[in-house]
Amino acid sequence: MRRSLRLRLLVVGAFAIVATLGAASLGLALLFERHVERVAVNDLEARALTLAGIVEHDATGVPRLAAPPADRLYQQPFSGHYWQVALRDQVQRSRSLWDYTLPMDRPAPAPGRSDVLSLPGPRGERLLAVEQSLLVGRGPESLTLRIVVASDRAVLTAARQEFLGDLLPYLAFLALLLMAGSWLQIRIGLSPLAEVADRVQALTEGQRSRIGTDLPDEMLPLSRQLDALLDARDAELLRARHRAGDLAHGFKTPLQALLGDAGTLRHRGELEIAGSIETVVTAMRRLVDRELARARIQSDRHTAEADPAVILARLIKVLRRTPKGGEIDWQTRLADPAPRARIDPDDLTEALGALLENAMQHADAAVEAVIGQNGDRVTIAICDDGPGVPDGALACLPQRGMRLDESGEGQGIGLAIVSDIAEAAGGQLSLTNTRPGLRVELTLAVAAPRR
Repeated sequence: MRRSLRLRLLVVGAFAIVATLGAASLGLALLFERHVERVAVNDLEARALTLAGIVEHDATGVPRLAAPPADRLYQQPFSGHYWQVALRDQVQRSRSLWDYTLPMDRPAPAPGRSDVLSLPGPRGERLLAVEQSLLVGRGPESLTLRIVVASDRAVLTAARQEFLGDLLPYLAFLALLLMAGSWLQIRIGLSPLAEVADRVQALTEGQRSRIGTDLPDEMLPLSRQLDALLDARDAELLRARHRAGDLAHGFKTPLQALLGDAGTLRHRGELEIAGSIETVVTAMRRLVDRELARARIQSDRHTAEADPAVILARLIKVLRRTPKGGEIDWQTRLADPAPRARIDPDDLTEALGALLENAMQHADAAVEAVIGQNGDRVTIAICDDGPGVPDGALACLPQRGMRLDESGEGQGIGLAIVSDIAEAAGGQLSLTNTRPGLRVELTLAVAAPRR
């Protein structure tokens, strides 16, 4: 979770949605309960006023309680619906109270007013009650009529539970809908990050040269910093290549002067000293030539592409004109369609030129060049029918180092330069003895279509 921004946003969003809907459900339940209670209180008040009709006056005009109206709710014992009427010492109760008397030890409300109460019921349950106070008669002889109508609060609680039971499925559906909307919002909101990642991948695959500025405003600082970093890297590589080239060129003049001195010594008869100087100068010139070749390797390889078939045909045409090349049977086999490689054309020309020249020098009669494609890789194989190389030297030939450059076998520095070029282009060079001959295979990435 710590590594995924999308997952963190989803978890936080889901928690916020659940917490909000939970609070909303509690609030709705409270509002529903209050509404139901108000409806119940209004009903109890109406029933209390109906019970006021049981007051009658006798022949002397004294008020008394008559028989109550018949109501099934109040006939069944402990039905949860109760009433009680008191007029002086006269008290009448609903049949449902059985032998229980609702407590009336509190002061009566003002005449014409009613109080909402919470009273204990005949079985210990809590009752929602309304006490109504009315005046019977006029003047100082008027009497206070107290009417209490109550119902079991369990009915209200059950109504609330049923309301929540009906509400929860809709809240769950709403939560899923909100989470889906949150996921869609996060996906759309974070899509520029995925776009940046795709563009970085395109940089790696050579489909783009820079990330660009056609991104949302929030992503522009990142893209500009990355492009500035790429510009600085390319500039530094260019400066380093120029410095390497300048250094190599700076060595060539003194080395040429040493060769001249060696010739003078040889002319004087100092053959041993002249030979020693020529050996050292030759080795140093090979190293300088290799560094010059490495300095020419292009830095913007990811956006370059070359056609190996065209370059191969051009190089073979040139080699046919040489004395040894004219005697060689050159054979080519190309994939259809011929793939394009992700490498600078000049770098590929230098690499294939070195491989073809080595194959020509060591071939007995024939050299075969094969260009194929395996998935996202281009393979260029150069095969000769010569003596090959010792098996123990196969792994050493393409490696960097002075030992290979000083081998003097004709394959040392050439293969080392090809190995550098292949590595710089994200490819590799491999050698295999075919008996007879040597197979040198250059593997490169396929050039992707540009975006």
